[in-house]
Amino acid sequence: MLTTHHKKKLKQIAKDSIEFGLNHHRPLAIDLAKMPDELSTVRATFVTLEKNEQLRGCIGMLTARRPLAEDVADNSYAAAYSDTRFPPVDRHEINQLSIHISILNPAEQLNVKSETDLIQLLRPGIDGLIIKDKLHRATFLPSVWQSLPQVEDFVRQLKVKAGFDANYWSKDMCAYRYTTDSF
Repeated sequence: MLTTHHKKKLKQIAKDSIEFGLNHHRPLAIDLAKMPDELSTVRATFVTLEKNEQLRGCIGMLTARRPLAEDVADNSYAAAYSDTRFPPVDRHEINQLSIHISILNPAEQLNVKSETDLIQLLRPGIDGLIIKDKLHRATFLPSVWQSLPQVEDFVRQLKVKAGFDANYWSKDMCAYRYTTDSF
């Protein structure tokens, strides 16, 4: 369980990594020996950057592979400089960015045979969703429910993001849901 102090520390790490990246073209290195245990545990995160309430970058990991503080530093840098949907953040934008961190809880596979099954199992506003079929995979964080509040739209837009037609479904489609601690 992260305290308010831990969350503030992670936000500062994110900001520092973006600023460090501007000058050094790499994420901030984290000294894990100086981190509290809660920030050294292996967790998966997404870092979302907004400017004027508009998406400016979002990068993350679906699987926990690095210590939490390190994952936030690396994903913050990547969201600012490596999200191919946007040009890299420049010096004049840094103070205009709003940083949102989502710490993912482990995903659970859903037993679904159809889009209807999937729609019935999703909890709007709570669940993040991962879909995959063959080489295609995509996710929407739970925060996406704010812009796509209808379950059908949420699922269909995620299929489009994954490279499928909005009405696509196959017997090999897999779906996973997860929750996040977001701040």
